[in-house]
Amino acid sequence: MKDQVVLITGGAAGIGKATAIRFGEAGARVVLCDLNAEAGQATARSLGPAARFYRVDVTDRKAVQAWADEVAAVCGRIDVLVNNAGVTRDGQLVKMQDGQLVKQMAETDFDLVVSINLKGVFNCTQAVVPYMVKQGGGVILNASSVVGLYGNFGQTNYVATKAGVIGMTRVWARELGKSRIRVNAVAPGFTATEMVMKMPEKVLEGMRGRTPLGRLGEPRDIANAYYFLASEEASFITGAVLCVDGGIVIGT
Repeated sequence: MKDQVVLITGGAAGIGKATAIRFGEAGARVVLCDLNAEAGQATARSLGPAARFYRVDVTDRKAVQAWADEVAAVCGRIDVLVNNAGVTRDGQLVKMQDGQLVKQMAETDFDLVVSINLKGVFNCTQAVVPYMVKQGGGVILNASSVVGLYGNFGQTNYVATKAGVIGMTRVWARELGKSRIRVNAVAPGFTATEMVMKMPEKVLEGMRGRTPLGRLGEPRDIANAYYFLASEEASFITGAVLCVDGGIVIGT
């Protein structure tokens, strides 16, 4: 992985940050993007002078294209894209009480999650792939989730995007294989990111209880999966969904 150019969206914190560190340790030239400029710049600085940070909104197609164009111009190539950026806005489809509608998922929350988690992956991949085709290959890695496979209560929008990411991954593996571009997805289970660890201990205990290995995943666990799939050791793997979930059982 030494000197390979690795783009990571949502790289300022959590799994994205852990992934940046993992690739940086291997000598990759890590390029991060995020909306959180302060955290993103701090992460890039921690990786050394070869790392770069850009403030990019993955829902903005023109901004994404400008980012890809600049990275290709500065670095000369793009070897790996990790589509990690994502958000949640949970809520039930409808909530009824005594036969009356009392609450429902807001359309704005549905649209926001789809825009970032699904269209953002589309935008970034479409911007980067032509460079990979011209250079003779590359790797696309997409963040899905175990809920994209099994569903989860109160996450219509999030589950739809993570299932959609799996679908796009399989389509792109078919379309881009002839150009020596491998496309895979990683489906994490409950992972101890900064956001998750702010949840009440009772909720965290419930997560551990539903995970056969008895613990939450660490961001490094997911980063290691991305690193493996990007490496030559995974050179015959494409169109796959790798669950990194401790054997989780999703229920209601």
